[in-house]
Amino acid sequence: MNTQTPASNREIISTVCSGWILLPPLILLPLALIALSIYLIVDSFPNQPNLWLLIPTIVLLPVSIILLTGFFTLQPNEARVLILFGQYRGTVRQPGFHWGNPFYANSSLQRGTPPAEQTTDGKPVIRVLQPSGPRRCKISLRARTLNMEKLKVNDKRGNPVEIAAVIVWRVEDTAQAAFDVDDYEKYVQTQSETALRHLASAYAYDHGEEHEITLRSGVDEISEALRQQLQERLAKAGVAVDEARLTHLAYAPEIAQVMLRRQQAEAVIAARQKIVHGAVSMVEMALKDLAEKQVVQLDDERKAAMVSNLMVVLCSESEVHPVVNTGTLYT
Repeated sequence: MNTQTPASNREIISTVCSGWILLPPLILLPLALIALSIYLIVDSFPNQPNLWLLIPTIVLLPVSIILLTGFFTLQPNEARVLILFGQYRGTVRQPGFHWGNPFYANSSLQRGTPPAEQTTDGKPVIRVLQPSGPRRCKISLRARTLNMEKLKVNDKRGNPVEIAAVIVWRVEDTAQAAFDVDDYEKYVQTQSETALRHLASAYAYDHGEEHEITLRSGVDEISEALRQQLQERLAKAGVAVDEARLTHLAYAPEIAQVMLRRQQAEAVIAARQKIVHGAVSMVEMALKDLAEKQVVQLDDERKAAMVSNLMVVLCSESEVHPVVNTGTLYT
């Protein structure tokens, strides 16, 4: 059993002739051959035809026309992979008007994916695959954006969450994109979904332990981790990941209401703790100032009553109505 992994291809920068230099002679050549053929036929009509010159002229005419098919153009941030009879001959990245070997492959690099077989009344129906993608083996080097659909996955604690991300990527090695994977665009989409699912299952949505990174709190760390995972997975296809960001993060609908109440309860508890902490500090400050300025002498029982009244005033949610005591604390 052969388990050898196919060798990885590497891009080779290649140069071709300028199309503007070869355009005039390649246009004049077939015209000159046509004129020469007409002249030889007309000149030799009464006499013996000049076959030794006429035959090569007629043979060279289709060759000159074939040479005209070697012209191609490249826009900025666009490359053409040169394939000659199944052999990789390099990649042209220089934008402009060029001329190359007319026998360089002109077919599309993107074969597309075979559609799934469909059945109608138990009979298989197979649709004909239509080729898609750029012509003349051209590959765009521009930055592209993959806006992923929402995925439903379980986080580290098993809670179902909905998550989505946007990926900014570009082709860095055209040879790997063309020959190491079948369809690099679909490869990017599939691997991005796999990486996002793996990332979501490795972190908790929220309420992590101390110094634990969660999906909700560590946005920058999560985005960088996602980018690194994608770069490792997509390096095989010659793709570079420039940026990866989460665009959607929420609990799944079936537990969203429960988790919302939990968050509200935690928010109320946190607010209460802050209110109580502030009230204790204010009471302590009031008792300290009264003692230092000797405004009134308070025993332990009166201090306890004062603390109780101040805590009620400071911690109450509704407006407090004071009660005037006309007697003494002990009557």
